[in-house]
Amino acid sequence: MTDMAPSRVRNIAELALLAGVNAGTVSRALANNPLVKKETRERIQALAHKHGYRPNQMARRLRIQETRVIGVVVPLGHEKRQHLSDPFFMSILGHLADALTENGYDIMLSRVIPDAEDWLERIVDSGMLDGVLLIGQSNQFEAIERVAAWYKPMVVWGSHKPGQIHCTVGVDNRTGGRLAGECLIAAGRKRLVFLGETTAPELHERYRGLCDAASAAGLAKPVKLDTHLASEVMADEIAAHVERIGAEADGIAAGSDLIAMHTVRALADRGVMVPRDVSVTGFDDLPLAEQTIPRLTTISQNIATGARAMVSALYERIAGREGPSVEMDPILIRRDTA
Repeated sequence: MTDMAPSRVRNIAELALLAGVNAGTVSRALANNPLVKKETRERIQALAHKHGYRPNQMARRLRIQETRVIGVVVPLGHEKRQHLSDPFFMSILGHLADALTENGYDIMLSRVIPDAEDWLERIVDSGMLDGVLLIGQSNQFEAIERVAAWYKPMVVWGSHKPGQIHCTVGVDNRTGGRLAGECLIAAGRKRLVFLGETTAPELHERYRGLCDAASAAGLAKPVKLDTHLASEVMADEIAAHVERIGAEADGIAAGSDLIAMHTVRALADRGVMVPRDVSVTGFDDLPLAEQTIPRLTTISQNIATGARAMVSALYERIAGREGPSVEMDPILIRRDTA
């Protein structure tokens, strides 16, 4: 007959009883504390292994006021129907996860529809997080500013305004919009259109940059057509916009790569060739941008570099240092659509 498996130990008290010592000695032994004799440490650790006992790491972290968990939060105040499956979110989340887990942190991911004024306070006051990374400012600039005045370990992907309190990492969106406009104008386009939802600060700045380029070239102010980022409505909205503007536009600056891809498809459905008849630019430089046909001309946000900068700034802030904002230069990636 085979021996029965040893009974499973559920907590430190049971392990202490089994080892014939007090619970404090067990706790120190499992933490490899040299105050406990080596022989005793090894005996207790062997018993823990034999009886399948694993210390509750979260409880230990809470005792030392360190959770080793970072909250990655996507606020969707301006676009409640947008999904985490959006290619931009998936791209930046992947880079953030790599940088955090390589340094021993776990991630708590939240997609938040701001439903009350104190939605961000509830997150940072939860006691479960060592710090917070916000992907986007949405239309929540004031809420983020309010919390940043007293909660330091927080870094935000987004635009930087002079005098703001919260720490941001992102590109100069206005310059990026201007680069897109200059690219369209250099291709001989004169009737410019912007597709995007400009209640988000980043997209508002991109539209302003497009207007800067048009003004410098002596062209009319670009038409702005609100386009939501929610996948279930985006394609229909863009198709309606393309039908409406018809031959009135020959250069389209999209607020994101995903909008640009849908735009190229909608134009093709109407028999309009890109870039022969209409030039199109995106904004993000997602991996998908060079896999489309035609390949997408776009503005790079340096997502991988930016994600690493966000995590680096957050570590600085967790350590009690300032961790200043970072504004990267956007880069025009010239491919086939413009």
